[in-house]
Amino acid sequence: MRHTEESIKRVKKSLAEMWLLVQGQVEKVSAALLERNRELALEVRSREKMVDAYELTVDRECENFFALLTPVAVDLRMMLSIVKINNLERIGDFADGIAVFVVENLNDKITPELIERLELKRMFQETLCMLSLCKAALANEDSAMAGKVFAKDNLVDRINADAIAVLAEHMSAHPDAITDCLHLHSAIRRIERIGDRCSNIAEDIVFYLEARVLKHHD
Repeated sequence: MRHTEESIKRVKKSLAEMWLLVQGQVEKVSAALLERNRELALEVRSREKMVDAYELTVDRECENFFALLTPVAVDLRMMLSIVKINNLERIGDFADGIAVFVVENLNDKITPELIERLELKRMFQETLCMLSLCKAALANEDSAMAGKVFAKDNLVDRINADAIAVLAEHMSAHPDAITDCLHLHSAIRRIERIGDRCSNIAEDIVFYLEARVLKHHD
């Protein structure tokens, strides 16, 4: 029993440290895009390997837990959920992809007015809130808190969908900016994917706490 508790604490500690790093990556890349700060974007790029290293650490600790302790019931559900939540690393990948856009493709053809019309500040705010809600829901074992993530994902999806019309209008008025807008749309899609990944994590938390599978359900 003592070995099980110590192993669970170790896994949760590594996951929490990874979560802080990933959330910091999203915060930095948000500021980098909205403030046109290439130095911040380069910082995000430089820390991507750290996120990868944490993913491998959590994977290894989970494998040891399964191999040595043969968990059952709630402990088994918890560790299965953590294995899937560890795909949090993908959010780090999305942040890195947005950072690449800031470094290589963000220019004067993408105006501050266009960024404002696309509601990118709100989009980042909502995805960061989703990340925080998921982290708190897991730490506090609160499935109701996890449930709040889904409504926010609907808002992020709406902003992503509306971006197509805004970008099409801008490209029609500024044909010289078509390539730049296509790169911007790719970055917006990555923000939306961060929201999707948070929803997946919320589903995993509900599975752990309530033994309910929400995947593929409206």
